Amino acid sequence: MTTSPSSQFQDRMLSLGLARVSEAAALASAKLVGRGDEKQADQAAVNAMRTQLNMLDIAGVVVIGEGERDEAPMLYIGEEVGTGKGPGVDIALDPLEGTTLTAKDMPNALTVIAMGPRGSMLHAPDVYMDKLAIGPGFAPDTVTLAMSPQERVAALAKAKGCDVTDITVCVLERPRHEEVIGGIRETGASIRLITDGDVAGVMHCAEPGTGIDMYMGSGGAPEGVLAAAALKCMGGQIYGRLLFRNDDEKGRAAKAGITDLDRIYARDEMVTEDVIFAATGVTSGSLLPAVQREPGWLTCETLLMRSKTGSVRRMNYRTPIETT
Repeated sequence: MTTSPSSQFQDRMLSLGLARVSEAAALASAKLVGRGDEKQADQAAVNAMRTQLNMLDIAGVVVIGEGERDEAPMLYIGEEVGTGKGPGVDIALDPLEGTTLTAKDMPNALTVIAMGPRGSMLHAPDVYMDKLAIGPGFAPDTVTLAMSPQERVAALAKAKGCDVTDITVCVLERPRHEEVIGGIRETGASIRLITDGDVAGVMHCAEPGTGIDMYMGSGGAPEGVLAAAALKCMGGQIYGRLLFRNDDEKGRAAKAGITDLDRIYARDEMVTEDVIFAATGVTSGSLLPAVQREPGWLTCETLLMRSKTGSVRRMNYRTPIETT
């Protein structure tokens, strides 16, 4: 009798290994915080993450990665990682979510990785995605992409039983979002603008104490899948619709097997099976503290989550500098 990929996926056994992958990338990139070199910081994270992934007993395929094979020498989409001896798994990763944040020592740079059974994650092409996310505890379609920004704010306030002025929306600060920002401000709701890092932006909706109620706006589609994996563990809703600026981007979608270019993906359509997710702080932020350096030691904190159980762990890792 054959077993399905989901039954072979031992999420509990693999979760600590996934945390090690995320930690290694954070510790490697932390050495370049504030140094002004985005590419070098990203490459350090990529190298460390790949080394750790190849130690895991998995037959892994990167479905969300650094780009196409000809654009990224390592951790490219389609790259096989692991020893090849374990279960077949899909891997979505961003070795350094917030390269600019790291280079400038700004808040909320993270290393991020998610893993699920083979075939469990949307193979999102490297295009933009219109995203809308809220935290857990609301009826499906409380807010939708068909609504205007004003309607979304009003609908969420009604569902929360609060005034619209009590709602805070996280938006990526980009010229393309001027209309969205204007619509939100018309309602009297607050906006928290972020310069980069929309995976963390979406996660803020589901993390208590961040003060964020909703995320909206367009950003990278691969980051949308990573954010969906996080909300699969934390609870919450996310909707995404791919955006195409030219025929080349439509070609990328076709290459990824996407035929319905107007489809709106809900969370469980972007991530169809139970997954594990790990994120480690590089610079300090609302979700995680920065990597801390003291004489002879480095310390980092990792958020490790399993959607199967809904468990959320915060793990502190302290290691001698010479071993990193």
